Amino acid sequence: MTISWTDAIRDFGRYLRIERSLSPNSVTAYMTDVSRLRDWVESHRPGTEPSALTYSDLSDFVAFIAMHDDAVRTQARVISGIRSFFRYLLVESLIPDDPSALLELPRAVMKLPEVLSVEEIDRMVATIDLSAPAGHRNRAIIETMYGCGLRVSELVNMRLTDIHRGEGFVTVTGKGNKQRLVPIGNVTLKEIDNYMERRIMMPAIIDTNILFLNRRGRKLTRVMVFNIVRESAAAAGITKKISPHTLRHSFATHLVEGGADLRAVQEMLGHESITTTEIYTHIDRSYLRDTVLMYHPRARHR
Repeated sequence: MTISWTDAIRDFGRYLRIERSLSPNSVTAYMTDVSRLRDWVESHRPGTEPSALTYSDLSDFVAFIAMHDDAVRTQARVISGIRSFFRYLLVESLIPDDPSALLELPRAVMKLPEVLSVEEIDRMVATIDLSAPAGHRNRAIIETMYGCGLRVSELVNMRLTDIHRGEGFVTVTGKGNKQRLVPIGNVTLKEIDNYMERRIMMPAIIDTNILFLNRRGRKLTRVMVFNIVRESAAAAGITKKISPHTLRHSFATHLVEGGADLRAVQEMLGHESITTTEIYTHIDRSYLRDTVLMYHPRARHR
């Protein structure tokens, strides 16, 4: 059975959205990777349909990607997207076997994420001008991202009804629309309350249940949150290359350094695999070394 690239990519996108319930950003990433494969095929194997591709073809495509993008994470993501595409075609009986099954992911060199100290985060918060129209909102955004360890998408989609003040938790909708409960502290709640006093005075609110709004009363974009974080960091004199995700990394790092159970951190971050969370155990080598020297009976001087 044959299927055109147009039909295959369209149906694959529908499968990702409906059956796998992936987020729009994840669907876009997968579709982009498969589209890159299609474009490569049209240039190097004109007229070849998805069902006619071989392992050799896919290996050549992966080599092409590696030649034009040396980022290991990008290569791994593309290979993952291609594998998902061909697994879908196999399940739908559109191909007799999976030519992507033997594709190997590139070896990743662990790159530790940039982390802010508590003092640096305090400086970021302190530099926000509360007399500005968006001052209290921006301070609440930084406190919420750091205080709850949120992804950007989770922050911009947070609703008023997600905040369970009495229980001290917020409901967070993460990747694949999976929900989790994350503790929220008094400092964060106070900043949200300060922002809410200004929010109710907005002339128009379109997205009434969305917590953080732009000046037109609509949900913030991801780009706006990036700008807020980077401008606050610059005002605080922080020269590290940071993004909103840096606040999430800092949240996790400070918990682990403080002695939090790794499984609990995994749950709060919404990681499917604890392997993803384990990176935070590698961030402060001196902390780990000092712990061993202090507590291990064979490490202490006699």
